[in-house]
Amino acid sequence: MITHLLITGGCGFIGSNFIRYALAERPDWQLTNLDCMSYSANAENLADVADDARYRFVEGSICDAALVDRLVAGCDGVIHFAAESHVDRSIIDARPFIDSNVAGTQTLLDAVRRHDDPVRRMVHVSTDEVYGELPLEPTDARFREDTPIAPNSPYAASKAASDLLVRAAHRTFGLDVLITRCSNNFGPYQFPEKVVPLFVTNLIEDRKVPLYGDGLNVRDWIHVLDHCEAVAAVFERGARGAVYNIGADNERTNLELTQMILDAMGRGPEMIERVTDRPGHDRRYAIDSSRIQGELGWRPTRSQWPEALEDTVRWYVEHEQWWRRVKSGEYREYYERQYRGRGDHQGSASRG
Repeated sequence: MITHLLITGGCGFIGSNFIRYALAERPDWQLTNLDCMSYSANAENLADVADDARYRFVEGSICDAALVDRLVAGCDGVIHFAAESHVDRSIIDARPFIDSNVAGTQTLLDAVRRHDDPVRRMVHVSTDEVYGELPLEPTDARFREDTPIAPNSPYAASKAASDLLVRAAHRTFGLDVLITRCSNNFGPYQFPEKVVPLFVTNLIEDRKVPLYGDGLNVRDWIHVLDHCEAVAAVFERGARGAVYNIGADNERTNLELTQMILDAMGRGPEMIERVTDRPGHDRRYAIDSSRIQGELGWRPTRSQWPEALEDTVRWYVEHEQWWRRVKSGEYREYYERQYRGRGDHQGSASRG
């Protein structure tokens, strides 16, 4: 039996990796990708699966209630990746984060409620940043699913608000909705404003890497495909209304991360440029993922350092054409050729 899923934000970093993962690992899944093609979306991320009969692309916003209603009515489930996600941008202007992350999520929930019969469940993909920050000591402190949310950036606040809307939809209307909160992702196809591809591509261009503050902020790093596998497990086997933390027990300071990238690129500490720390920069994140491991049997298998990070660095080195087009904006030309020339903005009819 075919399961038809609506994937939101599928042309972004995590969404595109999830679509590729799902098409390879779930032969009974059919995917519709709804993406508004904002600045960080890239149709080229899915060029290798664009002609798969089980995949369809639809251009549009998750805030477009009529479009969302039509797409949700024709699917068995929703996995919601779409979000504005860059903290620095949220500090400059929070409005797009409220529009997309809060209003967009509510638009999806409204549609899921109207079509609760065909829609089996919705997974809302969130972030560990909703918890706020942990102190550097004690080092064994972790975010648990019952840790109170206390966001410290406009981005994190918008995701926390969307999490609460999802929780309310379950408690008030009984919707089969779940929340995942993941740690920092790394891997291929990440937009080059994020730290790993930014640092690698800067070094290729013989430019210094900007390191915030003292570099001692700590993050738990997970490979994007481990995250994708976890989200699939939550959709298939998670408990209704539950929250699942996703992490890899792979904590590193930003300085450690920077040094590992420099080592992988054969460069020295002279390529580090210390820059003023951003406002409200959380000191430490760390995830307790024992619930998803115990209940669903998921384990991270692709996130071991230094190998996984070195493989990721190598991907950006070997795919220079991809990131140069992204940095220059030329990837938009690919999108125009592949989709807008067809008229319906929804891919070929064979994918319907």
